[in-house]
Amino acid sequence: MGMYGQAATGLRSVKASRRPLAWRATMNLQISGHHLELTPALREYVITKLDRVLRHFDQVIDGSVVLSVDNHREKEKRQKVEINLHLRGKDIFIESCDVDMYAAIDLMVDKLDRQVLRHKDKIQGHAHATMKYGHEPQESEVPAP
Repeated sequence: MGMYGQAATGLRSVKASRRPLAWRATMNLQISGHHLELTPALREYVITKLDRVLRHFDQVIDGSVVLSVDNHREKEKRQKVEINLHLRGKDIFIESCDVDMYAAIDLMVDKLDRQVLRHKDKIQGHAHATMKYGHEPQESEVPAP
């Protein structure tokens, strides 16, 4: 095996390693289950889905996720997901319900993504508002040559 064999092997090892999820490195995230056994697969699914949110906005302080199963007599079982996310300057609470827990998680992440992007746009919009409405000289104010 020459130099090319070693380079190809090194390339495979880089590809195989996953980058660490941002939730684990930057903030405190609590995931709990209510009337539900929280399996490692469910925990990983929530973390990987919430990683999408941090790609857009990294100023998240902490968050808590509650996965629960509600048994109503008049309705069928409902899988419910609630998240309470503390951002810098705002708290966001979102809940979603579905027959399937994974579908409820997906729905919650979609709602959360929209809310976080709206908050990010609002913050960035206010920072540049003074430059937009600055004073521009008009023709009467410009001295003639």
